[in-house]
Amino acid sequence: MRLLNRLKVFEKQYVFLRWATGADYGKISYVGDDYVEFNIIDIDTLEYRETTIINSSLILEVIFGGPDISRMVAEISSMLPDIGQ
Repeated sequence: MRLLNRLKVFEKQYVFLRWATGADYGKISYVGDDYVEFNIIDIDTLEYRETTIINSSLILEVIFGGPDISRMVAEISSMLPDIGQ
């Protein structure tokens, strides 16, 4: 299975992504045949900093889980408005 096929499963999810010239936490917005659109999140404020388009052949590592990802998802979830009441 190719990396891009696997990444398509994780579109719209928070990950840690390492590529040839950098590494950051963020959300995978789109996975295409030749590039990945990645929204970088400032880990301290949990706000989007920028959107990066990365050539798919430059992606070295993607982490989908772990304590940092879980903490980020929990904190972002706690910021959502309560619509149940």
